[in-house]
Amino acid sequence: MKLPNGSQTPAIVQMLQWVATPMWFMEDCAKRYGDIFTVQLNMPLVIVSNPQALQQILTGDAKEFSAPSNLNTVFEPLLGTNSVITVSGETHKRQRHLLTPPFHGERMHNYAQTISNITQEVIQSWQVGEPVCIRSAMQTITLRVIMQAVFGLYDSNHAQELEKVISVMMDAGGSSPLRALMLYYPALQRDLGKLTPWGTFLRRREMVNKLIYAEIAERRENPDPSRTDILSLLMAARDENGEAMTDVELRDELMTLLSAGHETTATALTWAFYWIHKTPSVGYKLIAELDSLDSRDFDAINKLPYLGAVCNETLRIYPVGMLTFPREVREPVNLCGYDLEVG
Repeated sequence: MKLPNGSQTPAIVQMLQWVATPMWFMEDCAKRYGDIFTVQLNMPLVIVSNPQALQQILTGDAKEFSAPSNLNTVFEPLLGTNSVITVSGETHKRQRHLLTPPFHGERMHNYAQTISNITQEVIQSWQVGEPVCIRSAMQTITLRVIMQAVFGLYDSNHAQELEKVISVMMDAGGSSPLRALMLYYPALQRDLGKLTPWGTFLRRREMVNKLIYAEIAERRENPDPSRTDILSLLMAARDENGEAMTDVELRDELMTLLSAGHETTATALTWAFYWIHKTPSVGYKLIAELDSLDSRDFDAINKLPYLGAVCNETLRIYPVGMLTFPREVREPVNLCGYDLEVG
């Protein structure tokens, strides 16, 4: 087997480039080696941007590729070891089964109404003629939506405290290459005090954990079957053996929703506003399409073709995730003319 071509610089140098400037690193490799190339990070990793190969990986025979959780350990310090992102196999199937009920049917309509209500509240504070930081506004909206959808609350002291700590943790996590490097090298994950990067992260994580576990404990002591927020639905869910999620499993899934759910959406919305502002004709067409609706029904909005095109084009230009989760070859497979072996 011959792996696709790639950088010949030492692996440690490639890792530093990857952590410091990942997009530049991948784009530089793509210019040199094409739409499939090999990088040496903690292991040889084949990166693919060829559309046909991507379709083969994402929609082809599941026997060819797996998505093993041991390749996602970089997320464990934040999300834990029980998140649907950090487990695989039968455990992953169980977690997905337990997570499914909150995201079906009428509940999705309820979330749409929540999004609408919170958006109206936030934009009512805007003043005509005054500049607005769209990124901050979108983060406020998406985090409050997540807080309302997940916990059924966002205007209590408890919720505001959790919202504040989550925001600080997310902002800090993406602001420093050193913090990213620590995720890839567990030996650097040492608590050297509250003023050091890892020490600061651990203390913030402990604050979040304390708030989440307190909310779980309160729900267990005072069950309310009428509640329809995600936490309540997850606590009521049972697997095939009739077993419920443990507190730790609940915490890890809630952290996954809280951290992955708001940051990505806020980023996508911010870029959408940027491009709509940059190309006014798009804004005119979009407003005209929205104004053509007789009602603000969720299903009707969801079917608008131009709105869908604007969303898809925004995500095409600036995807909020630069990679999928890593796949591992389970059966010999040919990608872009390269025969990749198991492993």
